[in-house]
Amino acid sequence: MTIFTKIIHGDIPSYKIAESEKFYAFLDIFPLQKGHTLIVPKIEVDKIFDVPDTYLSELLIFAKPIAAAIQKSFPCNRVGMVTVGLEVPHAHLHLIPINAASDMEFSQPKLSLTNEEFKAIQDLIVRKLNA
Repeated sequence: MTIFTKIIHGDIPSYKIAESEKFYAFLDIFPLQKGHTLIVPKIEVDKIFDVPDTYLSELLIFAKPIAAAIQKSFPCNRVGMVTVGLEVPHAHLHLIPINAASDMEFSQPKLSLTNEEFKAIQDLIVRKLNA
């Protein structure tokens, strides 16, 4: 069982943004930018291009309103989308508010946020998502 499956099942707490039958979205706890969100399929598949076609085709549709909510929540030019997949063997998509391509460089130091900051970010995105 991957760490993401444990998060999906509620065994590990997360800052949930959205959930559907097939996907779970939550804040990255090692974010590159405030609002950095992960979208994870609820099935355990290591590589993004091994995810079944039905999931792949619905992944962006699930992510689209979340990306819009992130963009409304943080000053940015756009929300970048990255699929790296090296850090956890469970396919996932990163949504990151950006003003430059360098805002998505994973080699840069990650933000260190408090529980209160994460909750405030979560509340802001969820409010914009449900608006």
